[in-house]
Amino acid sequence: MLRTLFLVLAPVLLVAQHNPLAEVIEQQRADFAPWVDRPDSFEVQILYSQIDRRPDGTVQLRTYRWGADSTQYFYPASSVKMPVAVLALQKLNELGILGMTAETPMYTGKGSAPASAPQTAVGRDTSSVTGLPSVAHYIRRIFLTSDNAAYNRLFEWLGPTYINQALQRAGIAGARIQHRVGVGGFDDTTHAYLNPVRFADGYETLYQVGERHDTYYDPLPGVIGQQRGVGYMEDDSLVRAPFDFSHKNYLSVRNLHDILARIVVPEAVETPFQLTTEDYALLRRAMSERPRESVSPRYDQPDNYVKFWLYGDQPEETRIPDELRILNKVGWAYGYLTDAAYITDGEVEFILVGTIHTNANRVYNDGVYEYEEVGMPFFGKLGRAMLRYERGRR
Repeated sequence: MLRTLFLVLAPVLLVAQHNPLAEVIEQQRADFAPWVDRPDSFEVQILYSQIDRRPDGTVQLRTYRWGADSTQYFYPASSVKMPVAVLALQKLNELGILGMTAETPMYTGKGSAPASAPQTAVGRDTSSVTGLPSVAHYIRRIFLTSDNAAYNRLFEWLGPTYINQALQRAGIAGARIQHRVGVGGFDDTTHAYLNPVRFADGYETLYQVGERHDTYYDPLPGVIGQQRGVGYMEDDSLVRAPFDFSHKNYLSVRNLHDILARIVVPEAVETPFQLTTEDYALLRRAMSERPRESVSPRYDQPDNYVKFWLYGDQPEETRIPDELRILNKVGWAYGYLTDAAYITDGEVEFILVGTIHTNANRVYNDGVYEYEEVGMPFFGKLGRAMLRYERGRR
């Protein structure tokens, strides 16, 4: 069970000489090769937060960093689903419509504009015990197996203008959530056309919004390297030019850390998300459950399916101990692997966020990435080392 945390100060990035994250990496340098010797090549970035409880009941949060340039672009992939899940609950609270909750059936339509052609409609969800889609069910799908369609439906309802402005209001600066993920047929233009959405209780419509053209865009001038690599595959042909990420989603490692902190330790920040006690319970349960523990939806994936830290490099038959809970969101695409996690075993608790780029040939869309050879050992070995450190520190 997730503890309630009471913090006396907001998380602060420490740059003092004593950096336990760097010390653990240096002490086990041989175990962490090759990425530890070439952090810039693998674009490794890591944030580690200690959560210290005081005898008087207060808690202190200390955050340490290790790795490459923090202004360097990396593709966050499915990790963008975490803030969208949170903001869907916040949007429901802002609307304040009587009888409309996260469990209310949510129906997605299809737009009529020519640019809406790639859109699809959703009126049922056979993975739900009710047979109907809802915000709560989409959130469970997002965290249990990183479901793309579930994220896309929430993105289509909220739209990039609301998503990015809401993050900014919550103190999450420098992010860009711009498009759907894992679905074909869309481009920079058609992603801006959003499906009509309706929430209904039986035959009664509680709220609806029509199709929209949302042209939000932020070039993120402070983020470097949005043109990446030496080539990319397009229609089975190699294009020998950098791949353009300038209209792709982006969340920095710090963004991911601070969004996660707002979910698990909202008392730590001056501008938390506008969530209820029930909202936090839904998010925390969905983020911590193994697929085998879920009733709705039901999955048969292994325990480590979307748990990179500690278990990403372990065999599929590995069973995560019941007392160990990892509340997290991962992302993997274009050779980038990312995981933002709160880890606790009831005695220790800490936050670990990291990303690594495993694309040795620097060609995108070719499917040739070193996820298993380099990426998963990075998360598994370092995650276990930090858990051992935390247990020793206690």
